[in-house]
Amino acid sequence: MMAAIEERTLKWIERAVHPEAKAHSVERLKGGVSTPIHRVMLDVQGKSCQYVLRQFTDKEWLQNEPDLARHEAESLRRASGTPSVLAPEVVAYDETGNECGLPTLLMTHLEGQVVLEPENVTLWTDRMAGKLAQLHAGASVGREGFPWKYGAYSNPARFDATAWTAIPDQWKRAIDILMGPKPSFVPRFIHRDYHPTNMLWVDGEISGIVDWVNGCIGPAGIDVGHCRVNLCQLHSVDVADAFLAAYQRYSGDSFDYDPYWDLATLVDYAYWTPEVYQGWIDLGFTSLTNELVAKRLDAYLESVLARC
Repeated sequence: MMAAIEERTLKWIERAVHPEAKAHSVERLKGGVSTPIHRVMLDVQGKSCQYVLRQFTDKEWLQNEPDLARHEAESLRRASGTPSVLAPEVVAYDETGNECGLPTLLMTHLEGQVVLEPENVTLWTDRMAGKLAQLHAGASVGREGFPWKYGAYSNPARFDATAWTAIPDQWKRAIDILMGPKPSFVPRFIHRDYHPTNMLWVDGEISGIVDWVNGCIGPAGIDVGHCRVNLCQLHSVDVADAFLAAYQRYSGDSFDYDPYWDLATLVDYAYWTPEVYQGWIDLGFTSLTNELVAKRLDAYLESVLARC
């Protein structure tokens, strides 16, 4: 079945892969919320090959960042240049959509499955923390040449959680901290969207890290905090804390923890009334409710403020 992708895009894929490549099936992959992602099967000289296609369809996102396809391609090149990171490799990209109708990225396919409910949570968090430490150490070499820089997603000056939180005074304290000076940091190449849905697993080990469109140069604490707030929503504050402890152990003296970055990522998730992330639901994680997510975000805020 190939109706999900336009014929001109399929022809573009075939040309990018091999002069004799022929696409024979397309499958929409679960978990992608911001953009449609498909696995494309091709016959290449009698051999079946798999590739992953990402097409950027969000007009508002493209208006703000028209270089999304090139951005992810360059992030993948930076990441895949570090063997321990296990990122897909770029095959081709159409930055403007001139050939495919939409900005499009074609990349290699990685084996593995997303794991959100592991049998051993301790090993799960440990592996994720170790892989992130490897990313920050290895892919940051030569970071000066990477043009995309970290920027906050939300404006703390406009933040208001009173409609849903049970601890409004604590949120006001968090905003006061975020309105103050940013802490200094060592610039690193960061994933910028590092969380369990963007990791693939095979036999208890991470087989790949995907979704690199937000890769940039910024503070390591943003990647740590982004994963921690996801882990808290999925499981608990204790699991988020275990991830931090493991990351600190793997990073050693190269990482100077500052709660500021935890708060910066937390506000992104609490800017509107909290809801269960649709990507988790699509992947079969259905034990959460909006009320439980809000409760866990409040608990996580208190735990981070206790570290300030």
